[in-house]
Amino acid sequence: MITNIFVLAVSIFLIIKWAMLSTKYAVKFAENFQVSKFLVGLIIVAVISILPETFISINSVLSGVPELWLGTLFGSNVADLTLAFGIIVLFSGRKNIKIENKILKSNAIFPFFLLLPIILWLDGHYGRLEWLGLILIGVFFYYYAFKNGVNEAPAIREKGNRLTNFLCLIGSISLLLVGAHFAVDSGVQIATTLGFSPVLIWILVIGLGTVIPELLFAFQAVKKYDDSLAVGDILGTVLADATIVVGIIAIIKPFYFPWKIIGITWAFMMMAAFITSYLMHTGKTLTKREGVFLILYWLTFVITEYFVNT
Repeated sequence: MITNIFVLAVSIFLIIKWAMLSTKYAVKFAENFQVSKFLVGLIIVAVISILPETFISINSVLSGVPELWLGTLFGSNVADLTLAFGIIVLFSGRKNIKIENKILKSNAIFPFFLLLPIILWLDGHYGRLEWLGLILIGVFFYYYAFKNGVNEAPAIREKGNRLTNFLCLIGSISLLLVGAHFAVDSGVQIATTLGFSPVLIWILVIGLGTVIPELLFAFQAVKKYDDSLAVGDILGTVLADATIVVGIIAIIKPFYFPWKIIGITWAFMMMAAFITSYLMHTGKTLTKREGVFLILYWLTFVITEYFVNT
């Protein structure tokens, strides 16, 4: 257990450092290629950040336990939309997170894009036909984001080498994911040794572990006043999880899942999406008071899941 604690501590230290590097090169990438920071976070950083969930999902479905994977996936989305934003607002040393108008245009319909996939799940089955619809939903959202001007070019402050900055961005995010993997693995070992229930391990350890990359990336971005980069990362990760990741898994292996296990988690995810979207539109900021509310919402979700599943 001492070894696992040491590995966990070292992993957390390293992923914080790698998160700082990731934000640094994400900003440079946006400036080099004249794209908005929101767009960089929404697509590039978010797509890379979903790799942990994707690998866990593939393993769970192939092992015949899709309900564990869907529960973890939706649970991590709840954590992204509530706990991640709450932590960022409360501990970044700032009064609030600013939400730009161009982000609000895309965020206004964001919850509805999360609602569409559930329509395809009404029979509790995902086949190879449904995957096409899911991926198209995800692609259409990104197209909608482009169309509404989220790719407006910022003023270039640093030219630099485009290829070098791009490779450094990919490399630093990849190292961030490696650190998150070891943090999750050691966290599971510690939780198992302490006698935590499987439900808590999946929700608190694995679910939160998959949130680490986007949380730390967004936290560092907000500290540097790159709010659009942080918001884009979190929203892009949630959308990609609920559409693209599920679509990929359905291609690999069609699966069924029990509604009574997944329904509550999905309901919390949808409520979190609508609540966070509403808070962003009120005053075009996320305040500390709203951050506290979002964290309390996440705690309510965890307590509910624990009692329902045990």
